[in-house]
Amino acid sequence: MNVLAWAREPSLERARADGYATARSKAEFFASCDVVSLHLRLVAATRHIVTAEDLARMRPTAMLVNTSRAPLIEPGALVAALRAGRPGYAAVDVFEHEPMRDPDLPLLQFEQVVATPHLGYVTREEYETQFTDIFDQILAFAAGRPINVVNPQVLAATSARG
Repeated sequence: MNVLAWAREPSLERARADGYATARSKAEFFASCDVVSLHLRLVAATRHIVTAEDLARMRPTAMLVNTSRAPLIEPGALVAALRAGRPGYAAVDVFEHEPMRDPDLPLLQFEQVVATPHLGYVTREEYETQFTDIFDQILAFAAGRPINVVNPQVLAATSARG
């Protein structure tokens, strides 16, 4: 497989340094790829970074894969693009509203869409790691020695009241 990268400039520089080919522009990237797989964090600069115009540049035989975050794509753009046949296919693991419980969601009505409920990363090994970590955290909390606390000020405030 030939890999072509497009990203914001600092990431493109790292990709080039690692020997990856990079697209000259976002437009070239979307027009030339058979599969576009999104691997971006959702931050202000990446919200709606994929537009209807970008998707319209994709080939009818191309596939868009989004396992990162749904808001990377402009609202409604993927459904409209699939209706127009560009791209021809999509694979998604993320939705605007999660958990996704609406079987009538327009995106799910396409035969050319594969959708998973935000678990595409899951392997048996990953589950074992997660559950071990979770169990350790519950035991530590029950013992009065919480671990992996992201907001310790809440614990301090709670113990001061008790």
